[in-house]
Amino acid sequence: MKIVTVGLATLFVITAGLLAFNHSHGGQPEKDMSMVQTDTGLRRATFGGGCFWCIEADFEKLDGVKEVISGYTGGQSKNPSYEEVSKGHTGHAEAVQVIYDPARVTYAQLLDHFWRHVDPTDAGGQFVDRGSQYRAAIFYHDEEQKRAAEESKLELERSGRFNKPVVTQIVAFTEFYPAEDYHQDYHRKNPVRYQLYRYRSGRDQFIQRTWPASPAASPAPPVQEKSYTRPGDEVLRKRLTQLQYEVTQHEATEPPFRNEFWDNKKEGIYVDVVSGEPLFSSIDKFDSGTGWPSFTQPLEASHIVQRVDRKLFTSRTEVRSRDGQSHLGHVFPDGPPPTGLRYCINSAALRFIPRELLEQEGYGQYRKLFDGD
Repeated sequence: MKIVTVGLATLFVITAGLLAFNHSHGGQPEKDMSMVQTDTGLRRATFGGGCFWCIEADFEKLDGVKEVISGYTGGQSKNPSYEEVSKGHTGHAEAVQVIYDPARVTYAQLLDHFWRHVDPTDAGGQFVDRGSQYRAAIFYHDEEQKRAAEESKLELERSGRFNKPVVTQIVAFTEFYPAEDYHQDYHRKNPVRYQLYRYRSGRDQFIQRTWPASPAASPAPPVQEKSYTRPGDEVLRKRLTQLQYEVTQHEATEPPFRNEFWDNKKEGIYVDVVSGEPLFSSIDKFDSGTGWPSFTQPLEASHIVQRVDRKLFTSRTEVRSRDGQSHLGHVFPDGPPPTGLRYCINSAALRFIPRELLEQEGYGQYRKLFDGD
C-alpha cells in the first residue's frame, strides 16, 4: 500500500473544493427553513401558486419583503430535483418561501397578496401549468398562521368574487428545499423569456379580469410579434434547396450527423426557413447524440404546432411551424431538464441567425437573451 502524505495547504484546497461541490449540488449547509421566525427577527411564510418564477416575482414587489426563495415543499422524498418534481412523482409543489419584516408588512397582507395572484378555484394546477406539482396552497408554520389563513380563505369565499368554490389547500408546513440556482430570480436573469412565458400563461389576464382595480395585476407588455406568411409553392421551389423543400413540404428526414446545424454551437436563434418565424434558440440547444439539432423547448411556443404522426408503424408527435406550415421534426419525452423534452428538428427546416445579426435581420428583441440583464 502506498502512503500519500497531504499537507495542510493541500487539505485546505481539497476541503474547499468539496464544500463548493456540495453547494452546487444541493449539499450546502442547510438553514432551518421551518421556523416562522428567523434568527434576525424576520418572519417566514410559504406559499404554492403554480410556477414559482411568477410567485417569486410577485412577492418581491411588496414593501417589507426581504427575500423570496423558490423551492419545493409538501412532498415525500428528500432533496428533490426540478426534474423529479416537474414530473409529479414526488408529491412536492413548486413554492416560494417569503422572508419578511413584520413591522412593515403583516402576514394578513401577504395572504391578501397571495389570493390576488393565483386562481384559488383551480384544483388541478395553475393556469397553463397542470398537475399537483403546480397546486395553489398555503403552508402554515404555526397555529397563528393557520388561523389567519383559514379566516382569510373564509372571507374570500364570502366575498362572492368567485362563482366556484375556493379550493386552495391550507396545510401544515413540513420541509422546504430551495430550487436549483438557475430558478432563483429567474425573472431578472432571463427577463425576455420570463415575460413571454408569463404573458402566455394566462396568469395576468386572469388577474386583470378578477381584480381589475389591482395595480399589481398589470401584465408585462408582450414582445410585439411580426406577421409571417408561407410563400406559394412556385416561390418555394425556387427559393429552397431540394432537401429543404422535401423536408418542409413532404415531411422528409435528412441524414443524421450530415446536416448543417446538428453540431452548431454558435449563439443565436433558429427561424423557419420558409416563413422566417422564430422557433428555437441556441440557449435551449443540447447535444442529444442523435445527429440532429435538438432543443429542450421552443423560443416561441406560439409558433409551434403539434400533431399526431402515425407513420412508421408507431405514434409520434410531429412538430410544424404555425405560419409557414413547415414540417420541422418531432418532439419526444426523453430530453434533459428543465422540460424533459427533446425537440428533434431537421436542419433543412431552419435558418440560423447569429446573435450579432439579430438587429440587422429584424429580430432585435431577442438580443437580450444573450446579453444578460
